[in-house]
Amino acid sequence: MKVQEKIDVEVPVSTAYNQWTQFEEFPRFMEGVKQVEQISDERLHWVADIGGERKEWYARITRQVPDEVIAWQSEGGVLNSGTVLFRPLDSTRTEIEVQMEYEPEDFKEQVGGVMGVPSRRVAGDLKRFKEFIEERGMETGGWRGEIEGGRTVEGSSSERLQAFDRGREGLGEPGRGEDRGPMP
Repeated sequence: MKVQEKIDVEVPVSTAYNQWTQFEEFPRFMEGVKQVEQISDERLHWVADIGGERKEWYARITRQVPDEVIAWQSEGGVLNSGTVLFRPLDSTRTEIEVQMEYEPEDFKEQVGGVMGVPSRRVAGDLKRFKEFIEERGMETGGWRGEIEGGRTVEGSSSERLQAFDRGREGLGEPGRGEDRGPMP
C-alpha cells in the first residue's frame, strides 16, 4: 500500500530538516510510535503500537541529503520504505512531503489500509510535527551528514556542519556539531 501526504510549515527548510533528523523525538508527534533508537548514522530501531499490537523493527536510512531528502527501508519486522522530501517555499516556509509504502501484515491492517487509516495517520503526524516545530520556532538539534546507498558519505558532513555551526553562531546560538539528540 502507498501513502503520500504533504504539509507546509512556517519555518525555514534547514529548521524543518534538522528537526526531522532528530529521530528519537518522533514519539512526541507520531501517533503510535513509542520509541525510536538511533543505532548509528544509518540505522534506527523502532517500537510502535500498530492496530493495538506492539511492533518492533529496524530501518536503514538509504539516502540523506541535508535540506532535501531522507529515505529509508525497513530491515525485518514491519515491511515499509519511504522518502521525506523538503522543499523551500521561501526563506521562512517549507513544504514537507512523505511518500511511504508498506506491506500490511494481517487482515486488520489490510482493512485499515483500504479505509485510508495510514494516510490519515501520516497526515496527523505531519500536522503534529508542524505544531511542534512552529511552536518551538527552532529545532532541538540537527545532523547535517549525507548518506548514500545506506552508508555515510565521508567528508561531506564536516564541511556542512561547520557551515551550519557558523550560521547558528551568527544567530547568537552555540554550534551544535553532529548532535542527533535533544538539546538541553
